[in-house]
Amino acid sequence: MTVVVNPVSGVGRQKKIEKLLRDNLNLDMFDYDVVYTEHIHHGTDLARAAADRGRDVVVAVGGDGSVNDVIAGLKDSPSRLGIIPCGSGNGLARCLGLPLTPAFAIRVLNQYKEDCIDTIVLNDKYIIASIAGVGFDAYVARLMRSAKTRGLPAYMNLMLREYATYECKDYKFYLDGNEVPHERSAWFISIANSNQFGYAAAIAPQAKLDDGLIDVSVVDKVPLEHIPVSVPLLYANHIELSQHVEIFKAHEVLLTGNVDKWVNIDGEGENVGKELHFVNHHHSLNILGRDKAVPLIIRKEKMPELAQKIISKIESRR
Repeated sequence: MTVVVNPVSGVGRQKKIEKLLRDNLNLDMFDYDVVYTEHIHHGTDLARAAADRGRDVVVAVGGDGSVNDVIAGLKDSPSRLGIIPCGSGNGLARCLGLPLTPAFAIRVLNQYKEDCIDTIVLNDKYIIASIAGVGFDAYVARLMRSAKTRGLPAYMNLMLREYATYECKDYKFYLDGNEVPHERSAWFISIANSNQFGYAAAIAPQAKLDDGLIDVSVVDKVPLEHIPVSVPLLYANHIELSQHVEIFKAHEVLLTGNVDKWVNIDGEGENVGKELHFVNHHHSLNILGRDKAVPLIIRKEKMPELAQKIISKIESRR
């Protein structure tokens, strides 16, 4: 196992990762090394090198952007992705049902529950595991690239600052090769593999990571007086009930009209282009998921004596 750590991601929970690994990882199962990213997208190179060395698991420690970098490095390899969420939004980890506490996320790795999920490929180059977006979504992600601080407060401050001045754009999108486009003026459009942005905000409530489909959420600019209704729907997994949201499903999406060229790719802004071609790649990413029926137990030698006795009794009754 190779553990790829982004030392500057999220809110700083990754700083104690080596001690957490020693205390929580099953060392009878895993031989591991820890490597640290030194610049943007360095995680891709580190993950690719680990896969080339035959590492069966490559673990991303960081937020959705860090996870995306590792996924790009695992492309076309049999290596499995593990996630220790230490970012701010942690959208993919939330959708997978992973614990957001790093120690518990490490214990999930001990379960070694092999699974396979979809990815979305954009313009035959960019891989999306969770969500992409154009419009206001991408504009804020672009501004976050140069922000001095990360996390929900910084994200919300940017949104509130830019909300009034950012106007809807005109888009056309073609679903599954249909020659007749859908034409919409939208504040932003989300292209979703998982169900959420992060922060438990579900922009595509019915999206599933393994259904072979892309969920396209088209969002109008919500009037200020409607925000008290729309925001609770976002966090209640029912944003589709809002009059300002329309959701489509497809295997393939061609979107034109991205005039500012920026796309939010798993939480990070990228300058991609005006024409965007998204294709779902079914079951293209091997991962270590979570078996919720199995308790997240640490290594026995790290347990208090009483806890060891309890576990021994449970195991003797199996």
